[in-house]
Amino acid sequence: MHTDQQANENSAAGPQPIAPSSGTEESGGGGGAPIILFFLLGLIASLIVGWIIFPQVLYSQKKQPVDFNHLLHNDEVADGCESCHFFRDDGTFSGVPKLSQCIDCHEEVNGEDPEEAKFVNEYVAKEREVPWLIYSRQPANVFFSHAAHVKMAEMECVTCHGDIGESENLKVYEENRISGYSRDIWGKNIAGFKRNTWDRMKMDDCSECHQKESVNQNSVQTQKGGCFVCHH
Repeated sequence: MHTDQQANENSAAGPQPIAPSSGTEESGGGGGAPIILFFLLGLIASLIVGWIIFPQVLYSQKKQPVDFNHLLHNDEVADGCESCHFFRDDGTFSGVPKLSQCIDCHEEVNGEDPEEAKFVNEYVAKEREVPWLIYSRQPANVFFSHAAHVKMAEMECVTCHGDIGESENLKVYEENRISGYSRDIWGKNIAGFKRNTWDRMKMDDCSECHQKESVNQNSVQTQKGGCFVCHH
């Protein structure tokens, strides 16, 4: 009877409010913490992969077919860089020296350097051009006039190529596995930061230099009709 009476009293009083559980409050308040933690861990992992691991995987390292001592050769020539990297009569730039430029001094092995012996025996004696890996090779759609910069603007080679004329060994060639171009074009720093003018050879760097020097595109004429031309 007592139980039935209590039930009738509760029914007459109407529905009773249900107090929220303290356990529910705690779980709801801290539900966002794991999500934030996973987000931060994912962000850190992405930065490590994208900025550290991927650049290492993207480039393969290759040695030049023959090591070359620029410092030694610079001491033996009269006109510095232009003794080997000269301008032809028509004004075009010769670029990397051909075998014919080397034969006069390397008909026979000079000294005991194994690289010298390799050069003479494998290339000079067999009349084979050395397949040099070109650090500054640009895509085919990029036109660059050495004459406009070296002859007309009187720029030093070191401005774009660094102190390579003082090097005793050639650095490792790093080739982009996707594009096939040297890492010297894009630069070592994936974020785009650089310390020297020769740290990379992108169009942005050319534009920066032209703006700094206040180069007027119409004031300096080249074979393509303008000093600063971007080909797409």
